Amino acid sequence: MSQRLVTDVLSLSGSPLMCSTQSLQEAPRAKSVHFVASSKLPTRWGTYTAFAFVDDAGKEHLLLAMGDVANGEPMLARIHSECLTGDALFSLRCDCGHQLRSALARIGDEGRGVLLYLRQEGRGIGLHNKIRAYDLQDRGVDTVDANMWLGFDADARDYGICKPMLDHVGAHRLRLMTNNPAKMAAMRDLGIEVLERIALPVGRNPHNEAYLETKARRMGHLLEG
Repeated sequence: MSQRLVTDVLSLSGSPLMCSTQSLQEAPRAKSVHFVASSKLPTRWGTYTAFAFVDDAGKEHLLLAMGDVANGEPMLARIHSECLTGDALFSLRCDCGHQLRSALARIGDEGRGVLLYLRQEGRGIGLHNKIRAYDLQDRGVDTVDANMWLGFDADARDYGICKPMLDHVGAHRLRLMTNNPAKMAAMRDLGIEVLERIALPVGRNPHNEAYLETKARRMGHLLEG
């Protein structure tokens, strides 16, 4: 991509694009999801029970539960969107893998909680398009404008499947581990009781500094550490 094209991207509509998270602008609606099976899942942070679900679009999702999550007491919870590069390949470009491991560790320390692992790569645009967005970022476009330049919303995730997944295991009162206040609002709009927000460390490093600054400045994330 030429430098001129980068400049054109950054000056769309005469000024840098301003936005908020797309799918969280409107109240999400609960969507159907189908339970498939469950099994024990031993991890370095303790043994979870993994519940497998599939949504109406054929995407597979997981809920990991530890301890008695159906006793009505508030519990640690993390709503985590898939990030292959950060979660499995340990990329330093984002904070996803760091937050995933931190959330699993905190649940393990308390011995009780849930983690929903949603197949919504790249804030909902998919793996291949995320790599295309990374290419734009390599050339000077921030993470918000990159998604929008490719024809997507800044955040195309849909949290409508969270409620039936949580209902399946009887988890209704959450202490949500997130740096994104809009995610808390989405859970509450779905009728899920969120009692508090617990900040997660982001693993700040030279490779994700600009990305984190953009999430804070343009998407309202509250970042610590």
